[in-house]
Amino acid sequence: MNQSYSININTKEENKQKIDVAIIFYRAHFLSGNTKPIDSLSSALKKQNLSTIAIYLSSLREADIQAELIEILQKYQVNLILNTTSFSVAKIGSESNTKIWETLDIPVLQVILSGSTEEYWQNSFQGLSPRDVAMNVALPEVDGRIITRAISFKSVATKHPQLETDIVIYQPQENRVNYIAELAKNWIKLKKKKNSEKKVALILANYPNKDGRIANGVGLDTPASCINILQALKVNNYDIQNIPENGDKLIFQLIEGITNDLEMTSQKKINQYLSLEEYQKYFHTLPLEIQQKITNRWVNYKQNACFTDEDEIQEQNLFINQNYIPVSGIQFGKIFVGVQPSRGYDLDPSLNYHAPDLEPTHHYLAFYYWLKHIFQADVIIHVGKHGNLEWLPGKSLVLSNNCYPEIALGTLPHFYPFIVNDPGEGSQAKRRANAVILDHLTPPLTRAELYGELLELEALIDEYYQAQSLNPSRLKIICDRISNLIKETKLNEDLGIKEVNRDSLTEFLTIADGYLCELKEAQIRDGLHIFGQCPEGRLLRDLISAIARFSSYNNLGLIEAIKEDLNHNQIPPLLRGFREDQNNNLLRKAKEDKNNESIVEKDDLENIANELIEKLIKGEKAEEIKLGKHTEKSLNWIKNKLLPNLKKTEQEIDNLIRGLEGKYIPSGSSGAPTRGRSDVLPTGRNFYSVDIRAIPSETAWDVGRKAAETLIERYTQENGEYPRTLAISVWGTSTMRTGGDDIAQIMALMGVKPIWDGVSRRVVDFEVIPLEVLGRPRIDVTVRVSGFFRDGFPNIMELLYKINQYLSSLKEEKENNPLAQQVEKDTQYWIKQGLEEKQARERATYRLFGSKPGAYGAGLQGLIEAQNWHSDEDLARAYLNWSSYAYTGTKGVSQPEAFEQRLKQLQIVLHNQDNREHDLLDSDDYYQFQGGLTAAVRHLQGENPTVYFGDNSQPDNPKVRHLQEEIARVYRSRVINPKWIAGVMRHGYKGAFEMSATVDYLFAYSATTKSVPDFMFTGVAQSYLLDEKVRQFIQEKNPWALRDMGERLIEAHQRNLWMNVDANLLDELRGIIHQSERIIEGFGESSL
Repeated sequence: MNQSYSININTKEENKQKIDVAIIFYRAHFLSGNTKPIDSLSSALKKQNLSTIAIYLSSLREADIQAELIEILQKYQVNLILNTTSFSVAKIGSESNTKIWETLDIPVLQVILSGSTEEYWQNSFQGLSPRDVAMNVALPEVDGRIITRAISFKSVATKHPQLETDIVIYQPQENRVNYIAELAKNWIKLKKKKNSEKKVALILANYPNKDGRIANGVGLDTPASCINILQALKVNNYDIQNIPENGDKLIFQLIEGITNDLEMTSQKKINQYLSLEEYQKYFHTLPLEIQQKITNRWVNYKQNACFTDEDEIQEQNLFINQNYIPVSGIQFGKIFVGVQPSRGYDLDPSLNYHAPDLEPTHHYLAFYYWLKHIFQADVIIHVGKHGNLEWLPGKSLVLSNNCYPEIALGTLPHFYPFIVNDPGEGSQAKRRANAVILDHLTPPLTRAELYGELLELEALIDEYYQAQSLNPSRLKIICDRISNLIKETKLNEDLGIKEVNRDSLTEFLTIADGYLCELKEAQIRDGLHIFGQCPEGRLLRDLISAIARFSSYNNLGLIEAIKEDLNHNQIPPLLRGFREDQNNNLLRKAKEDKNNESIVEKDDLENIANELIEKLIKGEKAEEIKLGKHTEKSLNWIKNKLLPNLKKTEQEIDNLIRGLEGKYIPSGSSGAPTRGRSDVLPTGRNFYSVDIRAIPSETAWDVGRKAAETLIERYTQENGEYPRTLAISVWGTSTMRTGGDDIAQIMALMGVKPIWDGVSRRVVDFEVIPLEVLGRPRIDVTVRVSGFFRDGFPNIMELLYKINQYLSSLKEEKENNPLAQQVEKDTQYWIKQGLEEKQARERATYRLFGSKPGAYGAGLQGLIEAQNWHSDEDLARAYLNWSSYAYTGTKGVSQPEAFEQRLKQLQIVLHNQDNREHDLLDSDDYYQFQGGLTAAVRHLQGENPTVYFGDNSQPDNPKVRHLQEEIARVYRSRVINPKWIAGVMRHGYKGAFEMSATVDYLFAYSATTKSVPDFMFTGVAQSYLLDEKVRQFIQEKNPWALRDMGERLIEAHQRNLWMNVDANLLDELRGIIHQSERIIEGFGESSL
């Protein structure tokens, strides 16, 4: 690499100078003279008073080039790298190959030289071609590079007369070049400033916009995590004052001031503000197109999160007359903790129906302007998955200055603590908001166990079986008690059995026994994660047990290992906690039939596993805990790999501090630790996702194929015929997490399979499975993709479209190809409606739908939260308006008629879940996508379709349940489980927040799918609000959540979703609401 760089330093003594920025580019560009983007970037950096060195090379992967590059950059003490080369140094799953970046220990910003024209970029919501996404975004993320913008595009310079071909050059785009130069300046400023001089902004998400739901952060005790971050900043000499004692007190201080909640606004403190005059000056600096859009949407500067309709404007004259916009948050010296503004749907509920690409409010822009220019933040930290900045309208990648995430954030360095099992939504922040992810551990997980009446029922079932052979005279008494418990618990409704009598009891008990075992063994969260803290004691033991139960390619899971050793008579020693008779009984079971894998009960295996893990945690050596070779091998892996990686959880905080000092954050893989992805540990790294070209992977194909077979088998057993039509919602996050289980299942249902390249194992095409091999009809599949899936997987969008086009033209028997049959039928229908044959055929083949290009979501959250709906038609209309864009690959066009036509013909609505680190009542996304789709089908057809929920958390044994079965399973195992309730109660305000969110999601599923029976609402009321201990906890820690839950339950009754309820119970709820309102009013008055 000799003579492979040039230097641009603004001094005569260049050899004595440090260099601010190194630009890395390809040698081929230098040799061809195609260096305009590099020259332009160097000039822009010079204007920012930054010295530069430009280095060309053939490849970053060659060891000798890496060594020389390190030598050069260390010689000049470079502070920042702007890299324009493609691909990555490291391979996916081999972060050890990032040693070059770890040695240099400076940020690496990925600057993109687009392979497309500027015209394509300007007119495309996608921003980049699928090829560019893979080469210049997805793979560079593996190195931990920070994704920025495209600074140049291909342009024809001239036509070569002899070769008769265009000579293409990279033409720089001045505005984008200047953006990168300013971004580089701010990163270097962050690195060079003393910690005591840095200003840091921590931003907490808040949706819905209620004071009981501040500090969203999936799986994260966000308030407590903020306190940890603030304390770490203080230890590292940041200028921070008056840190609150704990997370609850931080939230209470925030609520004393202005928030997004419009209630009692006039009684709240205004800790800081932006004058309307200054905001107006700023607003007029924005691109004219943006000014016009925001002005048309929001009318005037005063229509923001504090001012909604005319009555509320009159109420808030205090703010208007004094001409300022309040900024929500608190300054602790040079550290600011703020509440992210709302998106604006709360200001005009009608927007939920027709504005999927809603412009941010004036208040939203004013908040971020204040951060950048009044507070003068050096860096911003959005704490916890996820805020709304990265979901603002605009291009999906390589944003322009007309894209709202860029308008709001500008060129501030950006860090983002984010849960490790959500690569999709984290990637959205990386790609649209230049975020450096600091991934954090999932919440502690534990077995649900049984409790209360379920525990009593289990004991009675055991007693019943014993009495059959030992004491038949007791059967009647036992049966009566069992029958009474079934009536009290409504357990028969979970299993789809209307009534249980003496004649059907034996059959019911067989089913119930298995169901109780399933509930007992279900994996649930036990509290929340706190950023930078490793779980301890029982929580650590249970988390290790959850992760270690999965087998890897060279290691059995711990449970399987113990079972294998017991079945081969490798007798364990007496374990602490086991009596002699218990231990002997365990060995007797193992000896009875060593070929029967179920001979040792799972409870026994769990007890042994927990005992062994506890010994390792306490420091005992694995080899001293002898239980057979398989168990010893598994224990050694836990001791030498898993446990040390979990103990490194503190580096979540450490790496955040390093990042704030302008250092490199190591990259790491992402995924669900309890689904065989222990490689995502340790956390605290800048996670990456997947090579989108390798989706679906061969492993995903195995899972998806099995899942398809399972679904078809269940439907056929229940209906006596094969399914013909199905709709599935597909998310980018789960696709990244699994390698494409859902895509594989879609392909398997349609009767095609991927073709992988022999060397790279990337998907290069598909092949049609012949009907004689398939052994059944193909299925006509409609796919509703999420906005991120559309953005992140353009190649899969193209693949699905290609498959659909091919199969719809395939000449097969009509009954065996419902897709081709329906396309022919619909083509004739649309011709009769007045379309030309070509247009009719195109409309008839649409099967891939999503939200408007540049927009995200399914449109129901705002309606549910604002109570702004009256019937199924309202919910259906919102979902249809947000979902009716048909995609022919990556091109989306509005096709509401075609989407409705598809939904009128559906038999099945399917949604899948790939892990048990969360459930369908943990997130609004589930009810918005599956619930919204179900409501739309019900509105169009007059009745619910068959609604399935796929459980792929055990890849070797995928399951499919009816939605009501899945809701019942989650309700029993988590929602009203005292173990889960006790877990969240350890987390104060955020724990009550979690309960309130669960009630909201249960209600929303009931509204959209009609799949929540009365007894579940009753159970939630009794477990959360009528239980004295729990109610007192919520009242003390989060009275807003207490009121919200009470109001939501009353709403369920008023909307006839909760019919069979005692009037006295409703009166109690109303009393609790009034009591909580008095507490809230007193809180507001005390803040004056």
